[in-house]
Amino acid sequence: MKSAARLPRSVRENLVIRELDDETLVYDTERDEAHCLNHTAALVWELCDGETTPAHAARLLQSKLGADVDSDLVWLAVKQLQKFHLVERATKSPSVSRRDLVLKYAPAALAMLPVIYSISAPEPAAAASCATFGQACGTLPCCAGQGLTCLSGFCSGGL
Repeated sequence: MKSAARLPRSVRENLVIRELDDETLVYDTERDEAHCLNHTAALVWELCDGETTPAHAARLLQSKLGADVDSDLVWLAVKQLQKFHLVERATKSPSVSRRDLVLKYAPAALAMLPVIYSISAPEPAAAASCATFGQACGTLPCCAGQGLTCLSGFCSGGL
C-alpha cells in the first residue's frame, strides 16, 4: 500500500559529501564511485530517514521546488538512489517509469526529474601507471605524455 509506505534510510557511512549550489557530490570510498545528484535527487536523499512517507516528501519537494510533485517522482528518485547504494533497499517500492513522469510533468520535467550521474574511480595503481617505450601495452596504457602509442602490442614512438 503506497500510503503506509515509508522512504528507506539514506546511507551515510564511507561517503564523502560536498553540497554545491544545485547539486550534491557524493564519493563512496568503499566502492570507489562518485555520484552527482541533481537538486531533486539530493532533496529526496535528505528526506530518506526511514520515517517520512512518500506523500509527505512530495509535499516538501513541492514547496522547495515550487512545482507540482507527487509520490511517483519521489519513488523514482528512491529507485535511482538504491541503484547507487545511497539508500537502504526498500522492502516495497512501486514501479515508476521515467517516461511516464516526463509525459506527466512536461515541459518542466527535465528540470524536476531526479538525476544521478555516476562514475567509477580507477584502481590507484591503474590510474598512476603507464607502459614506457618497448614495454607491453596489453594491460597498461602507453604513456601518452611521452608521445607513445601501442603498436603490435608494444609501446613505440615518442620523443
